[in-house]
Parts: sequence; C-alpha cells; structure tokens
Amino acid sequence: MRNVLRQWACAGLVAVALAHPAAGRTIKVSTWNLDWLTARAAGDPTLPPDVHPRADADLRRLAVYAARLDADIVGFQEVDSPALAARLFPPGRYRIVMTADPVVQRTGLAVATSLTIERHPDLAALDVYPPTAPHPLRSGLDVTIGDGTANLRVLVVHLKAGCRDAAPSDRRAACLTLARQMAVLDDWVAQRHDEGVPFLVMGDFNRNLTPGDPFFHLLDQDGPLTLATAGRASPCWGGTYFIDHLLLGNQARGWLRPDSLRVLTYDEQDPARAPALSDHCPVSVRLEMP
Repeated sequence: MRNVLRQWACAGLVAVALAHPAAGRTIKVSTWNLDWLTARAAGDPTLPPDVHPRADADLRRLAVYAARLDADIVGFQEVDSPALAARLFPPGRYRIVMTADPVVQRTGLAVATSLTIERHPDLAALDVYPPTAPHPLRSGLDVTIGDGTANLRVLVVHLKAGCRDAAPSDRRAACLTLARQMAVLDDWVAQRHDEGVPFLVMGDFNRNLTPGDPFFHLLDQDGPLTLATAGRASPCWGGTYFIDHLLLGNQARGWLRPDSLRVLTYDEQDPARAPALSDHCPVSVRLEMP
C-alpha cells in the first residue's frame, strides 16, 4: 500500500490506457464529493454535530479549485442546494441539475452550457431503506448529455458508507445496505446494456472498487465495464485508495482518452484543512466524443 501511494502521490496524477478512439470533441468529466456543502447553521437538526457551514472564504477557495478543474461535466455529491453549487460552478459557464431528494447530501451535475441535458427520473430505488427510516439514502441523478453529435447517459451516485473493503458476505448493516444498492445499480447498468447506449456511472461509491472486487463483477456481468481508477491509488490528502470512481460502458469505453485520469489535489497540505475544502479531491478523465 505505502509503495503504491508514494508512487502516485509524488506524481499527483494517475493514468489509464485504452485504445485511442478517432479524434472528436474532447470533454473533461469529473466526480467530486464536496463534503457536507451546506448553508444551514451549525446545530441544525439535519446536520451531524461536527458539521459546520463553510465560510465565504472557503466557498471562494472551492470556486478557485472548480475553475482550475475546468471540467465540462462535474458530478458532485453532498451539496445542499443548486444555489450553493452555483457558487462554485457559475451560471455563465454551467447549468446545475440536482436530485429532488429531501436530504442535505444531494447528488448533482454541473454541465457546460454548450452541452444539452435530458433529464430522466431520479434513481430513487437506491434508497433501499423503508419509508419510516429517519435518514433516507441518496438517489442517483440520471441524465443524458449531448454535444450535438453524440449522447452519453450519465448516472451520478453516492452509495452507503461503512463497507469500503469488506467481503460482500459481511453481515454488518452497512455492507447489507451497500449490497442492496449494488443490485439496484446492476439493474440500471443492465438496462443500458440492453439499450446499447454509451453510459457513465460516476460518484462516491464508498468502496475500494477494483477489477477483482465481487461488487464490480456484479456490475459487469451483463457486459464489460471500464473502471477508470483500476490499479491506481489517489494522491488526495497524502494518499489513499480510490472510493470515487468513473465506470464506462458500451461505446463510451472506447471514448476514454489514454493517460487522462487525473486527481486535482489541493495546495493545502495539512489534512486539518479538509473540513474547509473537502475530504475528497476531484477525479477526472477525458472522453473523445465521436
């Protein structure tokens, strides 16, 4: 583990290699968990006791990193409202789309205004808890994004925490919940395979997905998937294994530009600064649209 982390933390970026498709429009796609980005006051009953709203200076700093990221499509997690998302992704450059969940930690997308967006119903089935549960789980945001020539079906997810590397047979509540969510996600992936459309699933899986992970095998049993983070470790906050992933299916697997996987790290080095920014770093790849 340490050797792997050193190797990639020193470089500050990571890469994958696939056959290069014919040149077309290049779009940069990123996933970024923004770690309880909310304007609700400390002590609000919907927030954990240790969560505090960002100061204006923190939001301005995050906006600097969003500008540095300069992605065409950003799937984000843990954002309370479109208005807060727009503080990072300004309306002149992006349109904001978010799930309709009644939770603080919503998933969403910031999409370049040059691209089209077709909204599909939220993947609410990812909330596998009963309706009486005090804290519902997060839906997936499901859209089709186009550049005028090609379309990409995109699903943004934020799955249950607490089963990062345990076996699927683990009987802890978090692992049982994650297994049920993975079954829902597998159904969505199978439908896209049946339709034959290029697709991307990205977000915070709260799982160290690898090509050998049984959960990954569940997802790719209906057709091959490309796990962009496979075989790599993230340099975020000194180094860790990836739990933020991008999975490509059908034709989109061939759109992945070789050596394009990147992690945007923060200039701040002290992990104590993470609550003011995020405990996750943006992870991105470039796609060659045909």
